Amino acid sequence: MQIAVSEIEEVSRKALTAHGASDWQAAEVARAVARAEEVGNVICGLYYLESYCRQLVSGRVDGKVDPVITESRPGAITADARLGFAQPAFSRALPLAIDAARKNGIASLAICHSHTCTSLGFFTEQIAASGLIGIGFTNASAIVSGPGGKKPLIGTNPIAFTIPGADGPVMHADFSTSAVALGKITMAQAAGEDIPLGWAVDKDGNPTTDPAAALGGSLVSSASYKGWALGLLVEFLAAGLTGSVNSLDVKGLKAENGPPHDLGQFYILIDPSAHASTLAERVQRLADEIANDPGVRLPGSSRRTFDPVDVPDALWAMVQVLAAGA
Repeated sequence: MQIAVSEIEEVSRKALTAHGASDWQAAEVARAVARAEEVGNVICGLYYLESYCRQLVSGRVDGKVDPVITESRPGAITADARLGFAQPAFSRALPLAIDAARKNGIASLAICHSHTCTSLGFFTEQIAASGLIGIGFTNASAIVSGPGGKKPLIGTNPIAFTIPGADGPVMHADFSTSAVALGKITMAQAAGEDIPLGWAVDKDGNPTTDPAAALGGSLVSSASYKGWALGLLVEFLAAGLTGSVNSLDVKGLKAENGPPHDLGQFYILIDPSAHASTLAERVQRLADEIANDPGVRLPGSSRRTFDPVDVPDALWAMVQVLAAGA
């Protein structure tokens, strides 16, 4: 079905409020869901809405609690989500963090004790919209083993960054430090499809193309030890600097029941004007050379938006049921 982005946002908001979220918090989460669908990130869009609603009812996420924003030092902002959604906590803290970055040249924003933020790039693009470089980190439930191992120790632990330009982002990237996002495994399983070798290992540490065996085993890091090191860095920033939990202590993100996620996200905001005024020139210098090499591109430069969005009939029917409060 072809569904307008505005309708996706409104129906998602209705579904969240119908299951216990306050209106302003539901609006922030619905905006993230709609944006994910708009940019073709289906794993972070309506695909997650049912779990949000069921977890509101079960108590895994508090949809009514107000985040608490503090500034421990100039340029160090913390938003305690208090086991609520990440999007409202970020929304409340962002203006203070932007102001701090402009005053100091750089600022950090720690979101602590939150539900999964889902699409990390949704947040860094908001930072860049204010003319700042945005870099973000978050962890997730343990599903990635170390190189040569078989025990899940960290999450897919994504990194996202967005570099602003005169007419919008000149570079935008949002990727897992694992070889693949967990959602691609679960979607392959639901479709009855195999996965490529190099994505995961089974419970005995053997490479597998079976998504069920992968889910019973672990994913592997992208680029082996390099991705593993980056995943650990993300873990230490997202958990260690926010006071939130390690990936080891987070149960399945979409499971209806269980303890709150209690995850953290850590953002760095940089004002390019605080240093040499050559960012745009240096970006353009390389962008021109990239344009002369067919098949190569700056990350995010070819990102498209869709409105209306193609939504599978069964998924949209489920969303309508959720919006009705069922």
